[in-house]
Amino acid sequence: MSITAQLRDSVRLPGGESLVNGFAFEGRYGGARRALLRGGGRLEVWDLDRLFAGEAEAGVFAVPWAGWEYGGHSVSPDGAFAVFSGQRAVRAVGVGGETVWEYRHGCWGPELGHPHSGDEQQVCPGLEHGSCRVSDDGRVVWAHVIGDDCLEYWVVLDAADGRELARLPLDSAAAGSQHLSHPDGIHMGLSIGMGQDGILLHWARWDGERLTAWDLNETADRILADVHPGHRGYLTVEHYGADLRLHALDGDVLATAAAEQGWDYGCGFVDADTFIASTVDGAEDPDGAGHWLLDARSLEVRGQVTYPDGPATGGIRPLGDGTWLTYDGRTGTLNRWSADTR
Repeated sequence: MSITAQLRDSVRLPGGESLVNGFAFEGRYGGARRALLRGGGRLEVWDLDRLFAGEAEAGVFAVPWAGWEYGGHSVSPDGAFAVFSGQRAVRAVGVGGETVWEYRHGCWGPELGHPHSGDEQQVCPGLEHGSCRVSDDGRVVWAHVIGDDCLEYWVVLDAADGRELARLPLDSAAAGSQHLSHPDGIHMGLSIGMGQDGILLHWARWDGERLTAWDLNETADRILADVHPGHRGYLTVEHYGADLRLHALDGDVLATAAAEQGWDYGCGFVDADTFIASTVDGAEDPDGAGHWLLDARSLEVRGQVTYPDGPATGGIRPLGDGTWLTYDGRTGTLNRWSADTR
């Protein structure tokens, strides 16, 4: 079955490809939906609703470490400060570029004979990095860091002053990581990529006094993709795209969808009833690539999406309100779509 996509909005956004092909997105449920675009030593923060309304003005934060191009960064819900995940620190930076606070940790890329002499702009070799995420209420910052003992930790920091409130030891050797906030405002997900060694998945909650965490690594090698807007579980993609799974928060599998040509990592909930996913080009089935709408409860495929110019491949970013985004790299255009129900 073919499902026709209807163009709702279109706007120029240079660099917007990372919004649909990466993790440059925050918000959605009950808050501003924002694109966090990096480049040229700065972090641009675009309110997507205002952008599509023609109010094209971005907030800009300077990346505090010249030459550091990695890490998962975050912005407070009110836009007053950004939190950067650095090689040797997590740092909160105000809109004027001032340091609000800094939480020091071990080095993600230590080198023999490299003394870390105090030069804050000094960047060690290596691509390994952590990530951070400001909670949806703006009170705490979750951060994946490495300790002075070279072990990895998941820490909860006070968003006002960077004070450590809790920490959880992790049995990981990360290449990188990403956080995903649960729409209940309490739980946080952490997906840790370890290259050829697979992927680890953790959930935790902070009640203001106690950190409660559980890992879900009996379902190892699964990428955390999205959380259901109605709190009915979360979605994962198998590391190599073999299948999609809908899980309860405790990790139990509620539904599975396989794809012979392989699911891509870009997927998520268009709304409470609909899920969108993309399949990748396969050598044996090049025509099987495209975007697909699925039932959000059963993961049964409803049909392939057809756009005005024909089937589309490439990244997608669902917004949870019945629409999703694609990006045209030829024109630098961000497009917003919905399913045509006529």
